[in-house]
Amino acid sequence: MLLAIDIGNTNIVFGAHDSNQWLNHWRIQTDALKTADEYEVIFRSLLSAGKICRTDIGKIIVSSVVPSLVRPFSEMFLNLFPSTKITVVNPEIYQQLPIKILNPYQMGTDLVANAVAAFQKFGTLTTIIDFGTALTFTTIGKNAEILGVAIAPGLHTAVNALAGKTAQLPEIHLTPPPSVLGENTVHAIQAGVVFGFSGLVDSIIEKTRNELNEQITVVATGGLSSVIAPLTKHIKIVEPMLTLDGLCFISNFVENS
Repeated sequence: MLLAIDIGNTNIVFGAHDSNQWLNHWRIQTDALKTADEYEVIFRSLLSAGKICRTDIGKIIVSSVVPSLVRPFSEMFLNLFPSTKITVVNPEIYQQLPIKILNPYQMGTDLVANAVAAFQKFGTLTTIIDFGTALTFTTIGKNAEILGVAIAPGLHTAVNALAGKTAQLPEIHLTPPPSVLGENTVHAIQAGVVFGFSGLVDSIIEKTRNELNEQITVVATGGLSSVIAPLTKHIKIVEPMLTLDGLCFISNFVENS
C-alpha cells in the first residue's frame, strides 16, 4: 500500500492507495510550528479511524512546498513507519518522469505532481489549474514538457489580503452570490472574488491558447475548483485528487526506473 502526502502552504492532503484505488484520503490544516510528535498523533488517529493498518503501508511518497516541515515529517515517519521506503519528490528524480521539467529548481513539487497526473490521464497540450493558496496554471506542451506556469493569488489569499486592510470585514464563504451587484458586504466580496476569478481563469486560458495556437485540454484541481469551474467557459474537467494521483504515478516511475 502507498501513502501519498502533499504538504501545501494551507493544507496537508494525504491518502492511502492499494494499487487500484484510493482507500481513504484526508485533509488537515498546515501548521509549520507543529512538532513531529503532534503530527504523529494526528496521522496515527486518522489512519486508525480510516481503517488503514500502518503495517500494510509499504511505500511513502512526499511532496512539500513547506521546507520547515520536511524534518518533522521525517521524524514522524521513523516512529510510525520505521522500515517503510520513503520517496521525497525533488529535482533529482525528475529525469525519471515521462515529462520534461525545463526549470526543475524553480518548479514546485506539487505542480510537477499535477503535471505528471494530467499527462498520464489527458496527454500533451494540457493546462492544469490548481486552486490552492496560489492559483496556478501549468501548461504541458506538445513535446511532453512543462512549457511554463502562470501564478496569481489564490481566492482565499485574496480575501485574507482584503481582510487585512478592512476593519469590519465579516467571514466570507466563497460561493457564487445571487448577483454581481452585491447588496451587502458578503455578496459584494463574493461577486468580486468568485466572479472576478472566473474571468481571470478564462482570460489566462484564452491567452495560452492564442500564444500556442493550439487547442488545449483544461483540467482543474484544488479546494475551490468545483466552485469556480461551472462559472467558466473553459474548465470542463475537475480532478479533485489530481495531486495525489500524480504522486502515485511518480512513485511507480521511480520504483520501476
